[in-house]
Amino acid sequence: MQFDKPATTNPIDQLKVVGKPVHRIDGELKTTGRAMYAYEWHDPGLRYAYGYPVGSAFAKGQITSIDSAAAKKAPGVLGVVTTLDVGDLQKGKFNTAKLFGGSEIQHYHQAVAVVVAETFEQARAAAALIRVDYVPEKGAFDLKAAMTNAETPDPSTEPESSAGDFQAAFAAAPVAIDAEYTTPDQSHAMMEPHASIAAWNGDEVTVWTSSQMIDWWRSDLAITLGMDKEKVHLMSPFIGGGFGGKLFLRVDAVLAAFAAKAIGRPVKVALPRPMISNNTTHRPATVQRIRIGAERDGKITAIAHESWSGDLRGGGPETAVMQTRLLYAGENRMTAMKLATLDLPEGNAMRAPGEAPGLMALEIAVDEMAEKLGMDPIEFRIKNDTQVDPENPERPFSHRDLIGCLKLGAEQFGWDQRARPATRREGNWMIGMGVAAAFRNNLVMPSGARVRLDQDGVVTVETDMTDIGTGSYTIIAQTAAEMMGVGVDKVAVQLGDSRFPVSAGSGGQFGANSATSGVYAACVKLRDAVASKLGFNSADVVFENGEVRSGNRAVALAEAAGHGGLVGEDTIEWGDLTKTHQQSTFGGHFVEVGVDIATGETRIRRMLAVCAAGRILNPITARSQVIGAMTMGAGGALSEELAVDTRHGFFVNHDLAGYEVPVHADIPRQQVIFMDETDPYSSPMKAKGVGELGLCGVSAAIANAIYNATGVRVRDYPITLDKLIGDLPDVA
Repeated sequence: MQFDKPATTNPIDQLKVVGKPVHRIDGELKTTGRAMYAYEWHDPGLRYAYGYPVGSAFAKGQITSIDSAAAKKAPGVLGVVTTLDVGDLQKGKFNTAKLFGGSEIQHYHQAVAVVVAETFEQARAAAALIRVDYVPEKGAFDLKAAMTNAETPDPSTEPESSAGDFQAAFAAAPVAIDAEYTTPDQSHAMMEPHASIAAWNGDEVTVWTSSQMIDWWRSDLAITLGMDKEKVHLMSPFIGGGFGGKLFLRVDAVLAAFAAKAIGRPVKVALPRPMISNNTTHRPATVQRIRIGAERDGKITAIAHESWSGDLRGGGPETAVMQTRLLYAGENRMTAMKLATLDLPEGNAMRAPGEAPGLMALEIAVDEMAEKLGMDPIEFRIKNDTQVDPENPERPFSHRDLIGCLKLGAEQFGWDQRARPATRREGNWMIGMGVAAAFRNNLVMPSGARVRLDQDGVVTVETDMTDIGTGSYTIIAQTAAEMMGVGVDKVAVQLGDSRFPVSAGSGGQFGANSATSGVYAACVKLRDAVASKLGFNSADVVFENGEVRSGNRAVALAEAAGHGGLVGEDTIEWGDLTKTHQQSTFGGHFVEVGVDIATGETRIRRMLAVCAAGRILNPITARSQVIGAMTMGAGGALSEELAVDTRHGFFVNHDLAGYEVPVHADIPRQQVIFMDETDPYSSPMKAKGVGELGLCGVSAAIANAIYNATGVRVRDYPITLDKLIGDLPDVA
């Protein structure tokens, strides 16, 4: 199905099932422990062995030799596969660093070997016996130091943009700010580690893994193993979190495949938690400079956003300036990104790449500008709203209600009670409120599905779409139920299998909208097949209550399917609507904090997110996504930072003891409000994504609340107490 015109009225608009608060259809499996995640997959007929990876002890250099003799003699060991054994391998399309193979070391903890044994403990003990000789090389590990040599990234990343004459307008602006902000390296820190099981059957391999994007992994694994993609079978039905860290093939799948082939048995490999931060990907640190010039009435006349980030050679930038191109009006504009070559582990997508760290800076700068103008921060944002692309005014937004989000949020949150900075006290606690705009572009991806109708009237959906905790199973079931006129209890959903049609996958906030649109397209084909078999005119049939009706004739779906059943399969493809109309999601984040005047400890007291993201397919699962994102934003503001050893090139706090994510005690009451809207330019579902929008702006809202509480402005994340305590007001 080609989606190249705005959606008109269609069966989804009935909203009998879609849009309703349906509880997760996979919830019972997960809460009872019957949902098998990658490492837990078990076939009673298979004898599993266990692989334990060995990571490089250096960040850059060459391996000269690997001595595995002692490991091979250790109790229970079945085999050892080293990077020298397999030799140079072709790197897949989606990875910057090679995952395994050859003598070159590109980053710390790059996999150099896997030891396989009868038990996990035996494999881990034997792995400690591997001896690797290196010739280390000098690397670059400090972003600040490397900034002077940073270069303009590949043009495909759209590194620069401009409109009007920023320099002249900024120089002439009667009110202006020019400030630098920094965000640190961050880890995905998902609950489920990167884990895989591989089993060979002749020259074909089956891999149970934890992957957000089945087809991407399958393609790159085939390239890495040097085999036909059709002989690679990937399964990932349940995923314990990803946040972008599982978008691309990871080394656990590669090691499991090589190890299983070497010993002739299925092998399980899970990356130990200390290895995940350095071996996989992370959100890169940024240094950002923001300049804003405005008239005294608050109208922005000049805005510029520059960002520096680092990655391995061949990598890309953290696209932290993207939202600044679209969020606020202003005739004279400039954005630019610079990329430094660093020999740290690969930087890549983490929840809301670009906008999340970009808004951490921009939305503080906007507050600083509002204060300098003597304006309320919400009033300043509203004054500079735009209904068109500021860099291309002939291109309107398909639907944009940032103003509605900010006004409703202010009313619900009690914004009128906000005091001047450092003036509100409750005992030792200084109390403050903060706000930030939320923005995330609406992305869409081709997505396929197959829908079967059987003689029992059950509708089965098959697609390689994944569920990373987002509720994919449920919203896909709701979509099929709405289209076919049945209850959710009559829909079976099968996900995460490479034998199914290729879907959008989970990432970039495109998963829900794209995947359900693919199911919609397949259901249109199935509806046509039902109508054709019954001799009905497909244009006027009604699917309702398990029946299909045309005129005075009604036939049960089970009867229509017959013994052989019926199948519909299709893929949603996208036309040029994203080019003619800017499609984005918007929101407002509101936060109240307390800061201890003696210690500088910050406590979040309450949070509110107001989101405008098209049709909300399921308010329960959507709310879960947003409150999870808000929690992630709290970590980004107050605690999360991968500390870099700039001498040796690795992240020091590479486990959940040292990398501090929020816990229950850190998070108070969270409220989420969804604006009642649809966007027919987005998809047949008239929906958009929301899971990343819930993060965008949260950290800045917390930073702005801390400033309102204390009068101390911190521009370097995370905002730990040491950055506050020296400038707090006197305790008296």
